[in-house]
Amino acid sequence: MALKDLEARYATKRAKDYKLTDGQGLYLLVRPNGSKLWRMKYRFGDKEKLTCSPFSGR
Repeated sequence: MALKDLEARYATKRAKDYKLTDGQGLYLLVRPNGSKLWRMKYRFGDKEKLTCSPFSGR
């Protein structure tokens, strides 16, 4: 199920990191300090890779 825009914008900070999944390896990581990062987990060959970019909730 796809992550909705309002769910991402209003995700609140918690005591520990948590993920809001969007599907196929893409998720929004919400940190305890309130920062949000888009992360994409994928495989290239036999190795697992991870990309990251900040969330811009404008």
